[in-house]
Amino acid sequence: MSSSVAIDEQTVRLGARIRSFRLARGLTLVELARLAGLSHPFLSQLERGQARPSMVSLERIARALGSSQIELIAAATDDLLPPAGASRVSVVHRREGPQGPFGGGEARILVHGDVSFVPMEFRGHNRELGEFYRHDEDEFLHVVAGVVLVDLGDEGEHRLEPGDSIHYRGGTLHRWCSLGEGEYHLFIVKERRAGA
Repeated sequence: MSSSVAIDEQTVRLGARIRSFRLARGLTLVELARLAGLSHPFLSQLERGQARPSMVSLERIARALGSSQIELIAAATDDLLPPAGASRVSVVHRREGPQGPFGGGEARILVHGDVSFVPMEFRGHNRELGEFYRHDEDEFLHVVAGVVLVDLGDEGEHRLEPGDSIHYRGGTLHRWCSLGEGEYHLFIVKERRAGA
């Protein structure tokens, strides 16, 4: 298979993932365009696999959908999956798995295929909280290394050290940053909504 065909297939899969996230959240194309600050015709072409977003546009779309670039990209790069029902096991080795931007750092998705939750390895170094995120899915964080401040808006702030964990329900405002020097390392599990 030539690389141009592979890119086209990835573009189609990315568009399909964006469409499924949009529909799962009950949004029309016009509503998503308004939330993301992008044009309706561009989003329509994107969902049909006829356009590719820049990383900036993909971040805006992901944020409007309460998702992340890496979760959207995963659909476009996870092309070596067995047919549905072929295996009940997914193995991701240490240098595998879709990787990309997530919040204030980089994430790697630790499972292949259509599963009911998305486990991720996250590494960041931001010392400022930045903007809040909110999505409909529950989320679980476990601190592997570093000291992290998790700000849940009206639900309060939590200082987490290695070995500490936190879970918050979908719809909860959230953001986090390092309270120390250097990189911090998290294990994140995000619920996947039906249809997304």
